Amino acid sequence: MSVVPVPLSVDAGPSLSVVPVFLYHSVSNDAPSWLAPFTVSPRTFVEHLNMIADSGLQVIPLRQLVAALHGGPPVPLRSAVLTFDDGYADFASTVAPLLAARGLPATLYVTTGGLRASGSGPFPSVETLSWAQVRELDAAGIEIGGHTMTHPQLDTLPRTSVREEVTGCKRQIEDALGHPVDAFAYPHGYSSRTVRAVVREAGWTSAAAVRAASSFSSEADDPLRFGRLMVRADTGRDRFVLWASGEGAPVAPFSESLSTRGWRAYRRVRAMTGRPYRAISA
Repeated sequence: MSVVPVPLSVDAGPSLSVVPVFLYHSVSNDAPSWLAPFTVSPRTFVEHLNMIADSGLQVIPLRQLVAALHGGPPVPLRSAVLTFDDGYADFASTVAPLLAARGLPATLYVTTGGLRASGSGPFPSVETLSWAQVRELDAAGIEIGGHTMTHPQLDTLPRTSVREEVTGCKRQIEDALGHPVDAFAYPHGYSSRTVRAVVREAGWTSAAAVRAASSFSSEADDPLRFGRLMVRADTGRDRFVLWASGEGAPVAPFSESLSTRGWRAYRRVRAMTGRPYRAISA
């Protein structure tokens, strides 16, 4: 049995069964300027949860989608997944209670070097979760995943540095939680064949990407770079309604474009010359 397709927009390509995997960062009314474009207000987030429910989507745990991508049982009809990147403190204070009230599962990808490092580390001038809060969220049923130690553009780093980031992050989270973790997300959505190989070798069984700005995942997606829909401050109601109905974005998997390869090469040259491209997202 396969997932029944929902309507797709004209830019979605061949008809595929789609799963919207929503990507959020901060849910706050008071985000610093660098994070504001990737922040939604609590009121907007509640509206999104209501729209998901009204659309008939069933929010499932990420691991259920990952199991299907690895050849396991198909996900239920009209499924969706909620994911959150970085590890901002508003997840504990705002997001988790809203999810708990609705009985909704979610995956939180934490950047270990950014936890409780307000004013320093990869996320300046914003409060992040503490390790104690991460443990509490894990105990409450939130899936904790990894998002590296320092949030670099992995595809611009030498293999040894990539290995340090993805294995170190995994080790730190597992030591803190006392159990294995297997869900990873690429900072900024950037990966490469080499990066994905290192992620696999480190023991991560899934890895979230952001391709073509935003894309649906599908029953044929790659578990080590599955597509997500990035929800931003400028994601309007009409766009979100389209996404909830399975329209308005391409459907993964699709081949890496020449422009993606060219962009990676440009960022690598910048990194090698000591002038790295400053990317703040995902």
